[in-house]
Amino acid sequence: TEKTYQFNENSKKEIYSIDTPPPTVSGSLHIGHVFSYTHTDIIARYKRMSGYNIFYPMGFDDNGLPTERYVEKKNKTKAHLMPRSEFIKLCLKESGEVEKQFEELWKRLGLSIDWSKLYSTISDDTRKIAQLSFVELLKKDLVYKKSEPSLYCTTCKTSVAQAELDNQEIKTNFNEIEFKTEDGQQLIIATTRPELLAACVAVFYHPDDERYNMLKGKTATTPIYNQKVPILADEQVDPEKGTGLVMCCTFGDVMDIAWRKKYNLPFIQVVGLDGMWTKISGPLEGLNVQLARKKIIELLKESGELLKQTPIKHNVNTHERCKQEIEYLILSQWFVKILEYKDTFLKLAEQINWHPKFMKSRYQDWVKNLGWDWCISRQRFYGIPFPVWYCQDCSTVVTAEKKDLPIDPQEQNYPGKKCPKCGSTNLTPDTDVMDTWNTSSLTPQINVNWPEESEIKIPMSMRPQAHDIIRTWAFYTIVKSYFHNKSIPWKDIVISGHVLSGKEKISKSKGNEKLTPKNLLENYSSDTIRFWTANGKPGTDTAFSEHQLKIGQRLITKIWNAFRFCKDHIEIYNPSNETFNVDQPELDDLNKWLLNNFSATLKQYQSSFDKYEYTQALETIDRFFWKIFCDNYLELIKDQLFNPEKYSAKQIEATKFTLYEIGFGILQLYSPFIPHITENLYQSLFKQKEEVLNTNEDVSSIHLTQLNNKRFDYTFTSSSELIETVIMIISDIRKLKSEKKISLKTEIDTLYIYSENKEIIDKIKTQKNLIAGITKSNEVDFLEEKIENSCMELKNDKWIASVKI
Repeated sequence: TEKTYQFNENSKKEIYSIDTPPPTVSGSLHIGHVFSYTHTDIIARYKRMSGYNIFYPMGFDDNGLPTERYVEKKNKTKAHLMPRSEFIKLCLKESGEVEKQFEELWKRLGLSIDWSKLYSTISDDTRKIAQLSFVELLKKDLVYKKSEPSLYCTTCKTSVAQAELDNQEIKTNFNEIEFKTEDGQQLIIATTRPELLAACVAVFYHPDDERYNMLKGKTATTPIYNQKVPILADEQVDPEKGTGLVMCCTFGDVMDIAWRKKYNLPFIQVVGLDGMWTKISGPLEGLNVQLARKKIIELLKESGELLKQTPIKHNVNTHERCKQEIEYLILSQWFVKILEYKDTFLKLAEQINWHPKFMKSRYQDWVKNLGWDWCISRQRFYGIPFPVWYCQDCSTVVTAEKKDLPIDPQEQNYPGKKCPKCGSTNLTPDTDVMDTWNTSSLTPQINVNWPEESEIKIPMSMRPQAHDIIRTWAFYTIVKSYFHNKSIPWKDIVISGHVLSGKEKISKSKGNEKLTPKNLLENYSSDTIRFWTANGKPGTDTAFSEHQLKIGQRLITKIWNAFRFCKDHIEIYNPSNETFNVDQPELDDLNKWLLNNFSATLKQYQSSFDKYEYTQALETIDRFFWKIFCDNYLELIKDQLFNPEKYSAKQIEATKFTLYEIGFGILQLYSPFIPHITENLYQSLFKQKEEVLNTNEDVSSIHLTQLNNKRFDYTFTSSSELIETVIMIISDIRKLKSEKKISLKTEIDTLYIYSENKEIIDKIKTQKNLIAGITKSNEVDFLEEKIENSCMELKNDKWIASVKI
């Protein structure tokens, strides 16, 4: 039931809190989501069984551009074509429907989420926290508004942050264009963006470039537009690139922005907010970037001022959402100060445990190379509004009080009615909304219901996330946690990789997400899919493989068959709530061997999991289950189970005990990975008996049982060594039968065993029944004369085997 996974606010257990990624509500989930979210659940299930009180919420990131674009596409409309309030209602309706589908899928996959802790990034509670965060940062002088050149996506029609950029290699032309000096001298400038000619405000050369020293103090005339611009020297010019002359346009790149500030150059806006070239561009007016480029090339060819074109490939900044090239426009925007705190953010990373460790360097590289403060303004409709009005009489920025949050200034007047500085009622609202990352960066604060008191504290225990959003989600959360709480947001961060289709990650934007979770669940069980995901190591991209799913299917079948084989013997075992005395002779060597192996397996399993190396933990239990339990132990006890009259009651009772204990232990260790089959087997075979053994604990589900090291604390070194020798003998017999091409069930009349070590022989003699039963030998004897090699031969229609150990 859902209550199995509910966070217990009254528990005295140590809290383990998870800052779960809220998936973006922008359509459907894909196998990449299943991959990473299952990793989180595997960790949560392990921690729950390790004695922690688990706080495992789920959120939905349902505000901002991705949801807006999804709604526009689904309803075949555009936000600006509808009344704002109506569009917001449509977004709320559509996102609510998608969230129900997400929740249904997560439950089907067996995520042990506490659904009573569900949150939405557009809910009133979250809006209040996001707006309060803004107000507090403004009071602390950590937020400012300024008309600055900003990264702007003309396709999405909004400003974007540096973290939302992708680097994309494109094919284009290096165009050599003729400018002229005031005295008619030809100047050749190579550019990839001739469409910005109307915005050219200067020409630059390197001060040490002797080719152009004579140009100092002169002006140049631009082609087509015949504008006179200054020729200036600056050390940032690369003399080896192009002709060594560079035109500065407002704005083609970051260098143009820097030069405009440094030399106080004018701003000419040729690109409109709609992506169309403005009136000032003359013949290019009304064209988009591609058409404007084509048109200016035609004009330059006609005028004879296009001297040469060279095809090249170069990297450009594109918006990660739409993959279109970014422009730089001057906008009045809200910024969070981050550049002056870079050293602090680097030091904070050292206080966090990164899994895997090398992911910390990705974070560090990003922070070191930041070139912009964090722009949090977006020119969109659906998002959290800034709780801000502007006094038109004294220019005061007026913010709402905490008690009035959340609030939408575009829909509601300032609650105080008058400007607190001059008393004017002439107040106009801010019309932008916050960047969605400005809210997502507050997930720890949302989880603890900041600024109220809560059982959950910051730093939280763990943040799981993918590596591609280290620069956004991880970094921004660290920023907000430091600014608001003066602490790191979590103690551990566990980074998952991507699922690859070929060489690309599977994602909606790539169009390669045909392997939808829904389709996979129609062909494979949830446990099978989860097993596949568990084979993806932290931080490592994993190619999707149907072969891996089939391996998982094989495991599920093997577990079912193994426990069906053990079922009758487990069912008739009646444990008491008294500790079994392992020192008594009732435990024979074979059972001691298995218990010893499982004890070591549990320790190794826990050691891997405690380092978040869940893949290694799975490999550990897999190795025990397949090789030790199934291939050897079950084979070794078959004769005892099918021919009990040959064995003592004490031996049979010891085997029942061991089958029960290790069977239960196997289910426990597999349960974080494959929760459905383990729960099914637990309910039918173990639950009632575990309730007898654990009268003071809730063991109604295997996922509530505890990994008990004391219960499995066994050390039987000599017995283990002895049984390993027995297994070696059995392996030799299997090999000999295989070489003779006879069935493993073929009887051996006499099996002779030889060793030069008399001590080993004496020990092996105690296992005659076991060896005879598994090898199908009528008699087991021990040779005194030396033999060189193990062998097998047919004498008088009877098989005789000799094994050297």
